Amino acid sequence: MARDLAPDVERLLQFRDPNIRKKAALCSIRIVKKVPDLAENFINPAASLLKEKHHGVLLTGIQLCTDLCRVSAEALEYFRKKCTEGLVKVLKDVVNSPYAPEYDISGIADPFLHIRLLRLLRVLGQGDADASDCMNDILAQVATKTESNKNAGNAILYECVETIMSIEDNSGLRVLAINILGRFLSNRDNNIRYVALNMLMKAITVDTQAVQRHRPTILECVKDSDASIRKRALELVYLLVNESNVKPLTKELIEYLEVSDQEFKGDLTAKICSIVEKLSPEKIWYIDQMLKVLSEAGNYVKDEVWHALIVVITNASNLHGYTVRSLYRAVQTSGEQVTESDAVDVIEVAIKHHTTDLTTRAMRIKDIIVQDKGNLVLELQQRSIEFNSVIEKHQNIRSALVEKMPVLDEATYSGRRAGSLPAAVSTSQGAALNLSNGVAKAAAAPLVDLLDLSSDDTPAPSSSGNDFLQDLLGVDLSPASSQAGQAQKSGTDVLLDLLSIGSPSAQDSSFTPNALSKSSQDDKTSIGALERLFSPSAPSIQASSPAGGSPMVDLLDGFASGPPLPETNGPAYPSVVAFESSSLRVMFNFSKQPGNPQTTLIEATFMNKSSVIYTDFIFQAAVPKFLQLHLDPASSNSLPESGNGSITQKLRVTNSQHGKKALVMRIRINYKVNSKDTLEEGQIGNFPRDL
Repeated sequence: MARDLAPDVERLLQFRDPNIRKKAALCSIRIVKKVPDLAENFINPAASLLKEKHHGVLLTGIQLCTDLCRVSAEALEYFRKKCTEGLVKVLKDVVNSPYAPEYDISGIADPFLHIRLLRLLRVLGQGDADASDCMNDILAQVATKTESNKNAGNAILYECVETIMSIEDNSGLRVLAINILGRFLSNRDNNIRYVALNMLMKAITVDTQAVQRHRPTILECVKDSDASIRKRALELVYLLVNESNVKPLTKELIEYLEVSDQEFKGDLTAKICSIVEKLSPEKIWYIDQMLKVLSEAGNYVKDEVWHALIVVITNASNLHGYTVRSLYRAVQTSGEQVTESDAVDVIEVAIKHHTTDLTTRAMRIKDIIVQDKGNLVLELQQRSIEFNSVIEKHQNIRSALVEKMPVLDEATYSGRRAGSLPAAVSTSQGAALNLSNGVAKAAAAPLVDLLDLSSDDTPAPSSSGNDFLQDLLGVDLSPASSQAGQAQKSGTDVLLDLLSIGSPSAQDSSFTPNALSKSSQDDKTSIGALERLFSPSAPSIQASSPAGGSPMVDLLDGFASGPPLPETNGPAYPSVVAFESSSLRVMFNFSKQPGNPQTTLIEATFMNKSSVIYTDFIFQAAVPKFLQLHLDPASSNSLPESGNGSITQKLRVTNSQHGKKALVMRIRINYKVNSKDTLEEGQIGNFPRDL
């Protein structure tokens, strides 16, 4: 229908009545959008409309030319060569035109025509130096002559800044544009300030130095009462930090941390910690700043941050004394004089507190260990029995257990946090035991090897902080963990003896129920220990599995074998655009395991929308406690430009509240653009409802 009507509409563009010409131009816009290959028919008629004196016809003609340029390279080249000078003259006439009541808004002559002309000039100047040179003078005139005390004037200034930042390089004009944005930051209107912060985020990639001049004003926006402005300003400050200004900027942010609102402390703390860790000039300054942040916002500091601080401190032997004194002063300033007795009392109170997590409660002394031998939380019960066994029965290995912890490998830890190294627990070889959360742990490891106190290959601290098991045994039990180590087979008896369980068959280290049952019949004492673990009246230990066997660890701690990510078609679900920015698109494809509705398999596909290749690409994700997340390694760490390729990565999400709570996920994507680090963050909540 559009094809049939196009010739008639084209003729009406030359009709004598200006209202008909205006309507014909509007109709042409829709035809071009519907049928882009008809664009060439409208190039000459549209160009003739740019000479109109009637503002309504001129406005629609400019919009038609803009849309033609977007769908047709031929039209773009034609208007760029033939019409740029004419458009510049039209804009100059509008800027300098006398007062006209029918077109005037708040003392500004036809701001709508101003804006349409600036947008068309932006399209024509982008990527063309000659066209850009032609419009430089008029853009400077608009930027300096337009009043900024009215909303209509601010709208024109904003479009002028957008055009200046889009056309080819002119450093003087860009400084002028960034200064306009700086004035916007002082405006009382929150919308104008937010728009300015967004534009400065783009401008910083073009002229960082010009944006740096407005750093004090941007820092004031971090303290704004509007949460949206605070968050955007904080992101901009984060991009402004470099080696030369990291100290004063960090000082400003930490001072504001002391008085900031509770709901903003989390974001502010995360940004400060990231800045300090990435740009710290020296270790002593790093330690000082981290201790200040911990003192001001301890509960808002993520586990991986203080884990990293411990790694740095352990590797800086010359700063151990300084760090201890600094920590002691921090404790003193928070209250009265602290004595050794006070410290012990605080620890005991913390252990008994009902909100204390497992990591804290598992750090106990002998008297407290005994209290949890019958605890309903299986993790605490198991730890209590194991440590009590070490204290009372295994004097020969106590000295090895309490040896000085080896210094953590700072380089390895940093690499793992960046995603370049697998989080392996141990490098010794042995048969692997699959745990319920997908972590492969080697079977039959001696307790000393499990504790990893004497190994040179010390695991990095976990960032999850879920329980004492991962801190003590070096096992990463976080749902998102995808790597684990192996250990030797030879020390099985030591671990079994600690748990009062008989030795397994020498031929099989995987501990099938039959082997365990036979061992229990041969050793009445060990059966008694396991009976006390589960039921005072249980006559014997029975274990069954559809596969005919299950790991011994499954009996102790509910660690069933975690299945690998299977390849299955499952039910069909629509793909979603999980995340999209100006430079990146993330698509999620979903499938289910047959018979397992709680588990969702996700294939993430990452597409690069820019014209520059992304390197060192890392995808990270976090989920609430009712979800468990497992990530496979990505297909690559290099993302081709302009959608010429993609990176895929598989995820598995298990929803313990399936049918009650929907999936939700926070993501963080790091990559480098021309060797410059880039970070994108977001929250995904548009998962299909029945997942």
